[in-house]
Amino acid sequence: MDLFILLVICLSCLIPFFLWNCNHARGKLPPGPTPLPIIGNILQINTKNVSKSLRKLAESYGPVFTLYFGMKPTVVVYGHEAVKEALIDRSEEFSGRGGFPVVDYITRGLGIVFSSGETWKQTRRFSLMILRNMGMGKKTIEDRIQEEALCLVEALKKTNGSPCDPTSLLGCAPCNVICSIIFQNRFEYGDKTLLTLIEYFHKNLLISSTLWIQEKHNKQSEFTMDNLIITIWDVFGAGTETTSTTLRYGLLMLLKYPEVTAKVQEEIHHVVGRHRSPCMQDRSHMPYTDAVVHEIQRYIDLVPNSLPHAVTQDIKFREYFIPKGTTILTSLTSVLHDDKEFPNPDHFDPGHFLDESGNFKKSDYFVPFSAGKRACIGEGLARMELFLLLTNILQHFTLKPLVDPKDIDTTPIVSGLGSVPPFFKLCFVPV
Repeated sequence: MDLFILLVICLSCLIPFFLWNCNHARGKLPPGPTPLPIIGNILQINTKNVSKSLRKLAESYGPVFTLYFGMKPTVVVYGHEAVKEALIDRSEEFSGRGGFPVVDYITRGLGIVFSSGETWKQTRRFSLMILRNMGMGKKTIEDRIQEEALCLVEALKKTNGSPCDPTSLLGCAPCNVICSIIFQNRFEYGDKTLLTLIEYFHKNLLISSTLWIQEKHNKQSEFTMDNLIITIWDVFGAGTETTSTTLRYGLLMLLKYPEVTAKVQEEIHHVVGRHRSPCMQDRSHMPYTDAVVHEIQRYIDLVPNSLPHAVTQDIKFREYFIPKGTTILTSLTSVLHDDKEFPNPDHFDPGHFLDESGNFKKSDYFVPFSAGKRACIGEGLARMELFLLLTNILQHFTLKPLVDPKDIDTTPIVSGLGSVPPFFKLCFVPV
């Protein structure tokens, strides 16, 4: 009992100190809701739909506000103007990476995605050089994606128009593209190695024996074997899971809106026909299809708040002071679903990327890959994959839902760090 009383007295003393400390710090940081001791603002955030919670908070506190996830402050940057100012206009100052305790334990600050400082700069520069040398952004990588698209089509034909869950097959295609870049080899879709790589992605079974670099004895070098392994893990993660999830979500949207699907197929048949595969040169002649691919990415909002950034030095952002190392959360949702740029943003409408004449219309608000120095290094590859894989599927198949399109629910089952589509089945009926 005495120990209990002592504990209560200690907490009674600590809580006022905590609140005073928070108020003192918040006098410098942007405004925000008052945090509770220890847990901060966790109870004020809907973990199943973080973006909705941030929107409400932005309405109360403005485009730059502070939240406490636990006892550490996080500055949220909300809306196109504020996000652009942080990620593009002041990209160097906001180029740090915020902490992910579980991931940090695995990566130890190595690789591309979760590293910072000199490690991140050198690894990113090196990775871009290697990927470009291996064909990213060139005709050679397009040929590989076209080859993989035909393999995907053949695999889908084997379903014989029966109901199937496309998750596995859609995961194999982009993973094989990365395999062809890194290993100069692809795998059959039933290959156990490929399936194991996809299912147990974090184990890196296929990349631990690579012999690209051997500077492990140079303690000053960023190019160690450990860093190489984590970097390749990052490339696989960014190049497989995000693309396959976007493809799967895209098919769900096309099932929900058959009139959109019919227009895309009409354009494919008009521009490409049935006797050759779509290529990237076709995209400029297929504005509606291009708009649909962009609208899928905009609407599904795959990574609503990007990965957390951190400021690399003490800065003054607008009228607020943000100390070095402070975690920054940039709301990509607030840009992708801006109602001034995209009227009725919560409605799936390819017209968001078409002008009055039906030509494709670019938008500075299209930021599914984030922006600035921390933007996804595989953006060009992902764009190419999404266009070629989707057009190949729609060239060869009619998508048949198992329920009335009106009854299809496209609400993500989770919308926190990433938006995960609900599981569904469909029939790929050969045209």
